[in-house]
Amino acid sequence: MNSIVVLILGFIVAFLGYRVYAKYIDSKVIKADAKRATPAKMYMDGVEFMPTNKNILFGYQFKSIAGAAPIIGPIVAIQWGWLPALIWILAGTFFIGWVQDYSSMMVAMRNDGASFGGLSHKLVSPRARVILLSFIYFYLLLIAGAFGNVVVSTAISLKAAPMAWLFLTIAGILAGQMIYKWKRDIILTTVVTVVIALLGIYVGTIAPSDAILGEGLSNSRILWAIIAFVFCYFAAVLPIWRFALPINYVASYIVFLGLLFGIIGIFVLHPNFTLPAFTGFNIKIGPLWPIMFVTIACGAISGWHSIVSSSGTARQLESELDARPVGAGVMFVEMMLALFALIIAGTIFASSSEYGEAIVKGPAAMFAAGVSNFLGALGLPADIGRSYGSVMMIVLAITIMQLVIRFMRIATSELLGNVSAVFKNAHIGTLIASILGIILVLTGWWQYLWILFGGANQLMASLALMLITAWLMFEGKSYAWSFYPMIFMFITTIAALAFTSYNLLEKVFSGAVSGEALVGNILMGLVGIYLVVAAIILAVEGIKAFKRYKALKKKSA
Repeated sequence: MNSIVVLILGFIVAFLGYRVYAKYIDSKVIKADAKRATPAKMYMDGVEFMPTNKNILFGYQFKSIAGAAPIIGPIVAIQWGWLPALIWILAGTFFIGWVQDYSSMMVAMRNDGASFGGLSHKLVSPRARVILLSFIYFYLLLIAGAFGNVVVSTAISLKAAPMAWLFLTIAGILAGQMIYKWKRDIILTTVVTVVIALLGIYVGTIAPSDAILGEGLSNSRILWAIIAFVFCYFAAVLPIWRFALPINYVASYIVFLGLLFGIIGIFVLHPNFTLPAFTGFNIKIGPLWPIMFVTIACGAISGWHSIVSSSGTARQLESELDARPVGAGVMFVEMMLALFALIIAGTIFASSSEYGEAIVKGPAAMFAAGVSNFLGALGLPADIGRSYGSVMMIVLAITIMQLVIRFMRIATSELLGNVSAVFKNAHIGTLIASILGIILVLTGWWQYLWILFGGANQLMASLALMLITAWLMFEGKSYAWSFYPMIFMFITTIAALAFTSYNLLEKVFSGAVSGEALVGNILMGLVGIYLVVAAIILAVEGIKAFKRYKALKKKSA
């Protein structure tokens, strides 16, 4: 099949999903009201709650949910064939992805900007709150370790990336100053700061980190890990408008432009898929169901999005009418990013064997090669194209990472704040999260947990849909549109975690692994079991809540 057909299918799904399905839910079911005061306006503190223009929030939301996963997932999942991956990306986004992102915002906004911890206590039970907060903290720590490794590895392998990272940080801080302090026009601010960020990509090619720091420091994992988490520390403790929001806003244009010109390049070259449409139900990394559905998360449906939407974006929306473009609209843009990655993996290799050799080097290198190929169709030199693709990866990773540490700080306060007031201190919570993240990155233990990330991420999505469904029941609104996606995601994720945990522990009991791998397999297996047990307990609590709301509805009728 030709790659242009895939893009056209993506545009059709995005149009129908946003203009028809999401519009109906927004206006007829949720009934978004421009006159209703939002938490951003009611509790504006300039730190967490900050009324923000929807155009700025669109970029912030996109860069906050679109990490490396919508690129890595499709590139890895194409091993089952490009057709199953294509169907899941399109159908997952249309029926589940935007539903979770948009609804997470609306639930939080309608409950004074409460996080999932507070929402689970109110809508499900006190026990659910403790279990969910514990799960969320572990889940965020896993992301911090994994994405921290992406940042560190990219900074070492791509010597131009650190300079681009520095320029992006400067541009983001300047954007915050221009918008919120100097009150400059948003168009002027965007042009100035994005040009600075793009200049950083070029400067990085002529002033690489090894030329400035020397070979030793430029290859130091300790140095880049410390720099990454110091960056995240400032993002977590500074007011949202000062650091995290504007940096993510500027960074979104790096990704938007790469995606836009990459898609134009696809239309110019219009390559056919060279890899098979379907390779088989069972492959080396597992069966199509359930494993592919947790391999491709971002780009179809991802639990991380619900954390961003509820604990971050919902506290910045100026109007309820902004939730559909920011929540649903951004999800469809991320779907296009996932399709772009799928096209890269499916078209730039002459055969499956060539793909197999490339995947060993990592999805990031494959993506950079694809970006270079399609941008090259527009006349951009190959080395600049590869640099741009690689910088996209580090931008995608670091801007997710900074929010992870910020949300871990919030989770620490909610989970342990009643134990001791010290845990409510923003600096203490941030330091704890940063230290744990550095340990995972430098020891390499994140690698043993990463295999469970897909399952943990999609489990978070099913739990978010459970809270959304409980809220809809509580409000007496139609809930089938979130209930059935929740059932599908829960069953699929539990099956994936059970499959993965069984395989890991089976190798332990059969003596197939030893040494560090033995410890790693035991660790992963136990974590997988914990996730399954926690999910089952939360599901039981959710069922009890559903029954209560149905009983109340019958009683009131």
